[in-house]
Amino acid sequence: MLPTWGRVAIGDIRHTAVQAWVSSLTAGTGEAAGKVATTVLRAYGVLAAILDAAVKDRRLHSNPARGVALPRKTGKARVYLSHDQVQLLADNAGRHATLVLTLAYTGLRWGEATGLRLKHLDALRRRVRVQENAVNVGGHVIVGTPKSHEARSVPYPEFLTNPLALQCEGKSHDALVFGTGLVHQAQPDGRRGWFVAAVAKAQLVDEAFPRVTIHDLRHTAASLAVSSGANVKAVQRMLGHASAAMTLDTYADLFDDDLDAVSVALDNAKRVSDVSGSRPKAPFGD
Repeated sequence: MLPTWGRVAIGDIRHTAVQAWVSSLTAGTGEAAGKVATTVLRAYGVLAAILDAAVKDRRLHSNPARGVALPRKTGKARVYLSHDQVQLLADNAGRHATLVLTLAYTGLRWGEATGLRLKHLDALRRRVRVQENAVNVGGHVIVGTPKSHEARSVPYPEFLTNPLALQCEGKSHDALVFGTGLVHQAQPDGRRGWFVAAVAKAQLVDEAFPRVTIHDLRHTAASLAVSSGANVKAVQRMLGHASAAMTLDTYADLFDDDLDAVSVALDNAKRVSDVSGSRPKAPFGD
C-alpha cells in the first residue's frame, strides 16, 4: 500500500483511484502487479481501515475505498482422509497418536484441542466441552474463547475413550489433556515437525496418501461425519460454525450424495403417485 498511498493526503484519495490501484495489482500491470487475491485483499484492507478511522475522526465525510470491486479468492481443493488413512497417520505419529485421532474425529481446531482440560471431558456421555482456545501469537500462547466465542459440546467416538483416559493419567482436574498437562502443546514446525514426519512415513506405506496439514484433519472430521450419515446441522454444531449455511458453503461438496438422494426420492414419489392413480387427469383430452 505504501508506495502508492504513503504520501497522498486522505482528502485527495478518490474512489476511482482506489479502484484503479486494486485493478492494477490484480490485472498484472505496474510495478507491484501480479499479486494473488489474498495479498491484494490485505493491502486494500489496510487502506480501507485507515480511511474508516478518518471517517470516525470526522476528517472525511465518507470512505472512498468502500464499494470497490475486489478480486475473489479461489479456494484450494480440500483434502479428506479415509478412516484407514487417519489410522495410518496416527500409527506414525508416535506419542501424538491420540491427538491426531482426536483432531480427525472431533473436528476441533488445534488451539481448541490443545486447550482441553480434564474437567472438559465427559467420559460417560463421550463429550468434550470446548471452552478454551490456545493460540500462538508472536511466540506466546494466548488462551481465549473458541473462535466463535461460544462454548460447545462435541461428541467423540467410543474407541477414543481409552486413549484419552491414558492421556489423563496422573493429571489433576484442571490439567491439560495433551502434553505435560501444565504447558500448552506447541504446534509442530510446518517443515520439520513431528506431523510432517508422520505424513512422510505414511506416504512410504501408502503411495496414494495425500500431503495434508493439521487443519486438514478438521476437514476430514467433517467428511467422516457426513459419510456416516450426519446431517448438516449436526456437522455445524460439531465444528462450531455460526450457521448451517456456513457449513454448507464450506463443505458443499460433501453433501452431493444428499442431492442425489433427493432426486431419487422425488422419482420414487412420482412413480408411486402414477401407480396409485392419484395423478390428476388433464381437463381437455390429451
